[in-house]
Amino acid sequence: MATTSEHPGERPSQDPVRLLAIRQTPLSVDEVFAAVGDAAAGGTALFVGTVRDHDGGAGVSALGYSSHPTAETELRRVAEKVAADYPVRALAAVHRVGDLSVGDLAVVVAVSCPHRAEAFAACRRLIDDLKHEVPIWKHQTFSDGTEEWVGVGA
Repeated sequence: MATTSEHPGERPSQDPVRLLAIRQTPLSVDEVFAAVGDAAAGGTALFVGTVRDHDGGAGVSALGYSSHPTAETELRRVAEKVAADYPVRALAAVHRVGDLSVGDLAVVVAVSCPHRAEAFAACRRLIDDLKHEVPIWKHQTFSDGTEEWVGVGA
């Protein structure tokens, strides 16, 4: 629920970080998009990361994500930094852990801001920082039987 303000350009008094989660259950683009709805936002940018059937030229037959117990705390830190550095009206980020199949949603992030350029920049920063700083790791099994751990997080 958005708070109202007598000054249209003023940030809402509520926390712009509306939804953060690391889940073992399937993710919903609709849930994330709804979480960042804000009447004062003129632009909303949304990024959806899906499991692809290849990586580095090799076929992927299985993929799983795991996270450190501090991952949600780190996700909040990253989200709050993005909200502080951009004119964010609302922000949301969810990442899946566990075994995923090709085509499954692995991560969904969204940011709404007064203007589109800000929304695009903030969304890009959110997904980039999430991937580099939040301790979530990807384990891939390739169609030839080899395996690889990829440090998605810190």
